[in-house]
Amino acid sequence: MNRHGFWGNVRKNKTLLLMLTPAVLFFILFAYVPMAGIVLAFKQFNYGGGILGSPWNGLDNFRFFFESGNAWIVTRNTALYNIAFIIVNNVLQIAAAILLFEAVGKWFRKLSQTVMFLPYFISWVVVGAIAYNLFNYDVGTLNSILAAIGLERIDIYNTPSYWPFILVLVSAWKALGYGSVMYLAAITGIDTEMYEAAEIDGANVFQRIFHITIPNLYPTIIILVLLAVGNIFRGDFGMFYNMVGNNGLLFSSTDVIDTFVFRSLTTSNEIGLSAAAGFFQSVLGFATILLANYAVRKYDKDRALF
Repeated sequence: MNRHGFWGNVRKNKTLLLMLTPAVLFFILFAYVPMAGIVLAFKQFNYGGGILGSPWNGLDNFRFFFESGNAWIVTRNTALYNIAFIIVNNVLQIAAAILLFEAVGKWFRKLSQTVMFLPYFISWVVVGAIAYNLFNYDVGTLNSILAAIGLERIDIYNTPSYWPFILVLVSAWKALGYGSVMYLAAITGIDTEMYEAAEIDGANVFQRIFHITIPNLYPTIIILVLLAVGNIFRGDFGMFYNMVGNNGLLFSSTDVIDTFVFRSLTTSNEIGLSAAAGFFQSVLGFATILLANYAVRKYDKDRALF
């Protein structure tokens, strides 16, 4: 190998490397540099000593996190919500992409795609405000309609059992357009000759979908699911916080690790406890992606991430 091969490749691909530089700097500054803060999980932080001068306290922060009873609740909620999001969102996104692909009329396809994509750009703050005006007990649209037709009002903001369904539905509504675009791009990349041959052989639209479209989507589905599994212990803070806020009555069914960490910082000022919970979350996420990738490799190593 030419000893100048590396620098030769750098000079040859300098434009591409320059385009890559902002992304590399972003991850260095916001992903790798903050890793040094992990030490706070093992310290009794005080502002006088700072990160380096605060005394070590071993595993006390982790012990308090687990003994407080919050660890199991927030871990369970985070994992179950993300599993529901992965299943429901992907099924709906695949169905929407297939419907758009099979739709007759280019204008209808573009209009439908635009309408489905719009919720993705709506801020979670706005979505939370919409939900509040919809579900509020006294003046919410839903309860106003129920009262007008003679039915009892529903106290949604004081009833935890409603919120798993609400959050899964809102997540699916917001992510439908973005996910369906990715699946639609994968569908349009399928060789059209397979569809033409199937049509000549007399296959109807459902047979083409189940025997051509969906099997050819497997690589895309596996990659997107693996990426989602890597974040299975990382809740969408924007969604949970803006939809629920600091309503303690709903924490049993809506509190996730991210909101617990935020609340520990802002209300109790427990920096060490927050760092311990965040470190616990990162370890779980890392282990999960390794296990999921290992399972995929055992099934088909060509479709694994690494």
